Amino acid sequence: MQKAIQVQNLQKCFGEFVAVKKGNFEVQQGEIFSLLGPNGAGKSTTISMLSCLLEPSGGEAYIMGHSVKSEPQAVKASIGVVPQEIALYPDLSARENLNFWGKMYGLRGEALSKRVDEVLDIIGLADRQKDRVDKFSGGMKRRVNIGAALLHKPAVIIMDEPTVGIDPQSRRHILDNVKELNSQGMTVLYTTHYMEEAQELSDHIAIMDQGVVIACGTHEELVKMVGELDRIDLTINGESKKVISDWQVTEGVHRVSAENGHLTILAEDSNLVLPHLFESATLAKVRITSVEIQEPNLEAVFLHLTGKALRD
Repeated sequence: MQKAIQVQNLQKCFGEFVAVKKGNFEVQQGEIFSLLGPNGAGKSTTISMLSCLLEPSGGEAYIMGHSVKSEPQAVKASIGVVPQEIALYPDLSARENLNFWGKMYGLRGEALSKRVDEVLDIIGLADRQKDRVDKFSGGMKRRVNIGAALLHKPAVIIMDEPTVGIDPQSRRHILDNVKELNSQGMTVLYTTHYMEEAQELSDHIAIMDQGVVIACGTHEELVKMVGELDRIDLTINGESKKVISDWQVTEGVHRVSAENGHLTILAEDSNLVLPHLFESATLAKVRITSVEIQEPNLEAVFLHLTGKALRD
């Protein structure tokens, strides 16, 4: 299988701040590849370099065999980009927006009209095509945003957190769109901080944190990194600092992460560890209000690799 994207030691610095320290991954043609990580991980900066919007400070990347550094026009012709921000004219209709962006891609006349019709069907807005975009919900605007990136039938579509801040129905529609586009042969590079999206969509996932790609593989391969460890989710009432310190040195506990009264623990055997957790909480005058034991998943992998929980 040929490579659609190759990223080799990609770096980006803004003065002394290093936004992307080490980007290395490959995306095969015809797959959905997700960059998963929290806000500020460097995902959008990586996407901006691959889209030729930012010049890399170091390293190299190729899209469909074209260098982002020396062949930016060829790269841009190969990709469609769905940015986080809505890139539409609010006082124009959905169809007028797609016509505008189609012309930017060089489409004209009957070919443009036919392609706009096709895209409106893909994004499920043919019946609302004459309505002004400023009357649309956030989810509908994002669907038009996606449509604009599809007009020139790119080999690769790059989607930067396309479901942030939208309603569940629109989110479901976008995820189904991604899978349908992929089934038609389009390569998708998808960034998200939603664990369940990466898990549902992706053939391969790269976990990114603090500007570094720290792990890459299929969902199954990544989950194997935590092996047989149990994941315990707890919520507590009371001061967490003391009890966390105790839990971190409890035999059988591998990792403890805390955020706003919610704690996630990776442990060898939850049945053996839980009595000790409750005992330490009692001594620290902390009340455990809920406990949930889950199968290992991508959040557990992220916790295992970074010591932090990946939360929305």
